[in-house]
Amino acid sequence: MTLGPTLTETLNRARGDLRMGVPVVLAGGGRAALVVAVEVLEPARLTALHGIGVPELALTARRAETLKARPYDGDLARIMVPADLGGAEQQVEWLRAVADPADDLRVPMKGPLRSLRDGPADLHRAALALAKSAHLLPAVLVVPVPDGLALAARLGLTFVPLDAAGDALTALSPLHEVTSARLPMVASQAGRVHIFRPEDGGAEHYAIEIGTPDRDKPVLARLHSACFTGDVLGSLKCDCGPQLRAALAQMGAEGAGVLLYLNQEGRGIGLANKMRAYSLQDQGFDTVEANHRLGFEDDERDFRIGADILRRMGFSAVRLMTNNPKKLAMMQACGLHVTERVPLRVGQTAQNAAYLATKAAKSGHLL
Repeated sequence: MTLGPTLTETLNRARGDLRMGVPVVLAGGGRAALVVAVEVLEPARLTALHGIGVPELALTARRAETLKARPYDGDLARIMVPADLGGAEQQVEWLRAVADPADDLRVPMKGPLRSLRDGPADLHRAALALAKSAHLLPAVLVVPVPDGLALAARLGLTFVPLDAAGDALTALSPLHEVTSARLPMVASQAGRVHIFRPEDGGAEHYAIEIGTPDRDKPVLARLHSACFTGDVLGSLKCDCGPQLRAALAQMGAEGAGVLLYLNQEGRGIGLANKMRAYSLQDQGFDTVEANHRLGFEDDERDFRIGADILRRMGFSAVRLMTNNPKKLAMMQACGLHVTERVPLRVGQTAQNAAYLATKAAKSGHLL
């Protein structure tokens, strides 16, 4: 084994670079490109990018739909950056306005936007996937370059060979239990918290074990996605906090259960983007519409994580506490037998009635 990073470690390094506004080099299929996230792009770096090649703006099809741009590549659109925007500061301002829907209603016309349709889009697609996994807005500048490896070496940039690492962008990273400790709680004096850490350097996830569940019987379980606003602040805009407390209380009453606290804030888009979505909801858009305007899908979470943790804890069958049929389907697809769906209908308020109605109408939740 060498001291250098593995492909998985290189991908995590690339995510960190993108979050800090540092370009990375992606290569695959005999092509290479410099990539930088629009959200954190600075004028000086944009000027330097222009010195290397012609930038192309990559957006998801969801964001392109809002902007009336043609996504010729199906799931994404490659946009020509206009040449008459002025200096680097004006160009960055335009790019961020295209990427961020905060001012869409105030400045609805940012185009017309000219979409590219010739040539492959695999590097653009990988770049958007990296930006999403870094919890940045899914909008990236892509600058094709002739020799990515040489450029990365000359500039000291992270080089990602997608021919070898491409599958790692969508694969579930293996999880390993780091430690566990007893934790008496309001819900149960017999509580234990297990910490699971993914190999790819991503966020840790937690399993809260109530009592000593029998591994040979279906365990009462809940997959609960982190919700800082609801779980910690008591937000009235969602039902997450009441669901968390009700699930733990029922497990305590039955004497056994496992609550998985998965760090997938905002349906997997991160807290910053969740707050952007909340701002859009204040403009009149529902939860799904807000996510789409930001460039995300309805739900970006990966419930395979929960199935993997339950299997690693020795469970093969669950009584799943959920109103979300997608969780049931994912558990079954991952080899866990769901013997019962246990409804969890709590927490409706005047402030979240429309949110819950959208979950039922557009996301299929059984409320």
